[in-house]
Amino acid sequence: MARAGEDREHSTLALIVALIVLGLVLLGIVWYGVSSEVLQRQWQDLTGRPGGSMSFRFILQPAMAVIAAIHDGVRDAQLGRSPYFWTIVSDPAKRAGRLREGLVSTARIMLLGIGMDVIYQLKQLGTLFPGEAVIIALALAFLPYLLLRGPVQRIAHWWLNRPPQGETG
Repeated sequence: MARAGEDREHSTLALIVALIVLGLVLLGIVWYGVSSEVLQRQWQDLTGRPGGSMSFRFILQPAMAVIAAIHDGVRDAQLGRSPYFWTIVSDPAKRAGRLREGLVSTARIMLLGIGMDVIYQLKQLGTLFPGEAVIIALALAFLPYLLLRGPVQRIAHWWLNRPPQGETG
């Protein structure tokens, strides 16, 4: 019973994070619009972040995403599921469910990333660029998870299904 409550809590957090992301994207479009100047400023701001203050988050967030990807990839291997990214790309019937799983697994990391980038922007840039906070959170939290969960699943599948040592085949 505790597991059902925990799943509901994680799903609620994932929904909140999705709504925050959507709200920030819309806020960024309303405040700054979409133009080549905005995109150029975003690119310059984004490439300047790793060398600035709070650069530890460029290690912290991907590390947390890797831990989540390892956990979920091993679980996928144990359950005999297809690789995560490949399923998202090739199976439209399972795409939404698998993306939801990824969002649930990375929701806390995404929320942390958005919060840290908002603090960085206010401290370093003196203003808020909501779209950039979303881009950074996706790049540091969700992208590593997306790229690593499948390979982890493949390695774990191989590891779990290898013949016992000393057995010849």
